[in-house]
Amino acid sequence: MIDPGIEGKVVLITGANNPYGIGAATAKAFAAQGACVFIHFFRLPKAPTGAVQVRGPGPAFYQIQQNKTADEVLDAIRQRGGQVAAWEADLSNPENISQLFDQVEIVFGPVDILVNNAAAWEGDTFVPSGAEAVMNRFVSTVSAESHDHNFAVNSRAVALMMAEYARRFLRRGATWGRIINVSTDGASGFPGEASYGASKHAMESYSRAAAIELGPYGITVNVVAPGPVQTGYITPEMEEKLRAEIPLRRVGQPEDIADVIVFLASEQARWMTGQLLYVGGGHVMPL
Repeated sequence: MIDPGIEGKVVLITGANNPYGIGAATAKAFAAQGACVFIHFFRLPKAPTGAVQVRGPGPAFYQIQQNKTADEVLDAIRQRGGQVAAWEADLSNPENISQLFDQVEIVFGPVDILVNNAAAWEGDTFVPSGAEAVMNRFVSTVSAESHDHNFAVNSRAVALMMAEYARRFLRRGATWGRIINVSTDGASGFPGEASYGASKHAMESYSRAAAIELGPYGITVNVVAPGPVQTGYITPEMEEKLRAEIPLRRVGQPEDIADVIVFLASEQARWMTGQLLYVGGGHVMPL
């Protein structure tokens, strides 16, 4: 029997309020291993609420899930006897990052495992506004605003989260730590989501630098790059098209990603650091 060595560890997972999301699945997976789980979340202003009637998965359904509190995830974990707490904060505001770690320490103690899963998304393209290719209400032409919206959370906040984690880790003289950052398998170049992809690519670079610099202190830093995962946004029509592009012939489920994240935090991954793992059924196979 494999013992991942996670029981009793304190795990901070950002962006884990969507009940159908990767963050929520990861929180449940860690709780099942006996970890103390702290969930961060943030609800977008003016996003649709559950009062909006939708028939199934798609952009509107996804936005509703993203705008929920963490209560559903907390309840699911507690019903199984898990230890969990949550706090809401906008990570695009740097001042909230140290406060988030403070909240975790008040409830559970210092963070052992950091999972940077929270993401901001604004689709953008280099095609000029008004062209047929951008006649999509979710996509605009690249601008300072679209760039900053994506980078503030997907890149800058992740860097600051890792820096805060390292500062507290070294201050208390710890010798065991794990950081797992969630990217996308489109980070190397993402048409229609140019700034989103670029912000994730920058995050991957930060992760490799952190792996080199923090390794001597006992901290591993790795990246998971999911392929298409049904977190509530994939319509049946989209899913049918995506299946044909995936060698394993199905879209991912949040648990598929959560299991890999738990592995990277486990004792079994103790000699892995600075690695980028594509988890997408073969959707992307880098050379």
